[in-house]
Amino acid sequence: MPNIKKIQKKLNAKYGDKVVATLEDDIIRLTGELDSWDDVVGACTLAATKNGQIHVVNDIKFTGAEIPPMRVPSLIDTELEGKTPDVLVIGGGISGCSIARELSKWDINVMLIEKNADFAMGASGANDGEVHVGFDLAKGSLKQKYVLLGNHMYDKLCADLQVPFRREGQYALFTQSYLFFPAIILCLWRKHHDGVTDTHFMTRKKILKAEPTFDKKIRFGIYNDSAGVVCPYGLTIAYAENAAENGVEAYLNTAVLSMDTDENGVITAVNTNRGTIKPKVVINAAGVFADNIAEMAKDRFYSIHPRRGTNTIQDRKSAKIIDTIASVQHVTLNQGKSHTKGGGLMRTVHNNILAGPDAVECFAKEDTATHPESIKVTYDKQKGTVPLASERDIITYFTGVRAPTFEEDFVIEWGRHCSNMLHCGGIQSPGLTAAPAFALDIEAMVVEYLSRLMPVEKKSKWQPKRQAVPALKEMSPAKRAALIAKNPDYGIIVCRCEEISKGEIIDALNRPLCPPTVDAIKKRIRPGMGRCQGGFCSPLVAKIIAEHEKCALSDVKKASAESVICYGETKGGDTK
Repeated sequence: MPNIKKIQKKLNAKYGDKVVATLEDDIIRLTGELDSWDDVVGACTLAATKNGQIHVVNDIKFTGAEIPPMRVPSLIDTELEGKTPDVLVIGGGISGCSIARELSKWDINVMLIEKNADFAMGASGANDGEVHVGFDLAKGSLKQKYVLLGNHMYDKLCADLQVPFRREGQYALFTQSYLFFPAIILCLWRKHHDGVTDTHFMTRKKILKAEPTFDKKIRFGIYNDSAGVVCPYGLTIAYAENAAENGVEAYLNTAVLSMDTDENGVITAVNTNRGTIKPKVVINAAGVFADNIAEMAKDRFYSIHPRRGTNTIQDRKSAKIIDTIASVQHVTLNQGKSHTKGGGLMRTVHNNILAGPDAVECFAKEDTATHPESIKVTYDKQKGTVPLASERDIITYFTGVRAPTFEEDFVIEWGRHCSNMLHCGGIQSPGLTAAPAFALDIEAMVVEYLSRLMPVEKKSKWQPKRQAVPALKEMSPAKRAALIAKNPDYGIIVCRCEEISKGEIIDALNRPLCPPTVDAIKKRIRPGMGRCQGGFCSPLVAKIIAEHEKCALSDVKKASAESVICYGETKGGDTK
């Protein structure tokens, strides 16, 4: 058990009497008032322990600004009123979608709900897509356990779901010669003690022979060949589609507003903007809002503190500068603990160059604003890896918000005060890598629970394979010509940057769970992802959607119901 008096003494030394720590039911609760969000995070981090069962719950009142409430969709209806699924999965990110897909193996009723207008709208759609090796994770953590397992599942998983995946290796590079022997010792420790078996120490000569574009100031490095890249939103959507094909009911624009529990701590009703749902089991995979969902069920025993990360994307013409994942490690004696895996500079699965991310604590859980200083810090750091990298090749940038606990580990366990809620919280980087593995464990936990309430049998015809939309640009000329001969729409190129045809856009619209929006099509088959960032093709995509849905062009939205593209005709007719 943590020494609460010792923790309080440390808090007093740094924050005076502004923060009070108490130990309650295996949690450390912090109360008080602070006007700096960095101080709030600092106090909670100071109180955190390495014991995975003892979590910090942040009840410090932040007086420096108003924390925005969770955004909820404008849609209100009763479509889900009275539904009684066996399992309700809350959250349409990589966690929720992977769990739903694994549960679809069983002859049970599974429902997946997501508050946004599409899947992968949070951290799962705004990260670097690296499949990590676990080199920087300590043995014994849930992160390390599931990353080691998940990494080795990716080849088969992506083949089954027809999602592009490539293993391209990862370099941690050093310019400080005095770290030579410590780095060798670290390699041996990670390889033989922590189980990261593909860890190799590499000399400067070997590195520059393999990667001649790297900075010549590099003295040595650590290499892991099992690191890979995947499209994070593509994999999340593939999981969701495969789950739907296997019978999972999925609903977008569906936010949890409150929950009802009985005197025994059992969730009896989940109230949403689309009606009240009465599930047997609730899986909390709500990302940055996981602790809010836990609070609704009177089961908040951990806290999420949002952490923003910004990445930049370069035009594919710069892909030649690197064909792996790499970053220079700057180690100082006074260095604090880093909270970013630092994907560094990498070639994505779509052959763009990505730089980032950084790590900035923020109090707003949906603060995806991108700030110039983040782009500068991120890019200046990565130019130390490959000097050929140039800001002139940046075509876009994006920011995601991670969902860490103060213990910096995952929370995968049944509720402590709510017996039918299973938490999948604190899933930050490398959650994308870990998801295939922890989804299997959560599947087993749910099946074991339900088996005490009802007969649970595996489906006789579960389909693990998903057929993706055909990608014309990856086909041979003969196959492309044959497809165009069958359907001339494949011969109409809509997005010249990414070589996407009208036929592919219509295919995407006919897929399971595809909202008829410009951004949904962009995430599924990439029109608008190229150099012009949709400047030429977006109007054409919107027109194809309007024709397919038999609606007015002004009814087609960019992403959600609130993201209007156009209001009506500007020449002739009624503009109101």
